[in-house]
Amino acid sequence: MDSFELNKIIGAILGTCILLLVTSFAAGAIFSPKMPEKPGFEIAVKEEAGHGGPAETAAPSEPIEKLLQTASAEKGAAAAKKCAACHTFEKGGPNRVGPNLYGIINDHKGEGRGGFNFSAAMKAKGGTWTFDELNKFLANPKGYIPGTAMGFAGLPKDSERADVIDYLRTLSDNPVPLPTASK
Repeated sequence: MDSFELNKIIGAILGTCILLLVTSFAAGAIFSPKMPEKPGFEIAVKEEAGHGGPAETAAPSEPIEKLLQTASAEKGAAAAKKCAACHTFEKGGPNRVGPNLYGIINDHKGEGRGGFNFSAAMKAKGGTWTFDELNKFLANPKGYIPGTAMGFAGLPKDSERADVIDYLRTLSDNPVPLPTASK
């Protein structure tokens, strides 16, 4: 191979590299990405108009005692799959973003749960998780306990909340009996 042939090969390689470089610069100038003002994703959470507490929380339309009479633990297990992204349900299960929910009925709010680190608002709320308390919380977590770390918008349908609460009731060594309807 003589020097003329070698110069043609090297020239072709060099020309290709220059063409790729110019194309890259042109594409970068034309299709420059717009960086977001704030990195990350915004989670859509239904917020109430006010910043109030339990007094501003919309009351569920029917008492939970009445709703639990027709609730289905099987339907509740299916509806609770929405919760499985953050919670576990098996006995002795690990905490995730939220605490394990086995045996939650009549358990203390903001305490225990395998050492889960509850928000200050949840700890300050105090009390126990009764059927009615769970119903109000699941309807609108941020409205019922302002400042809670739970980023879930809630379960707006009364029947779905009742099904989930009935399912949570079954997750216990000694399930709490269903309350009798007062109305």
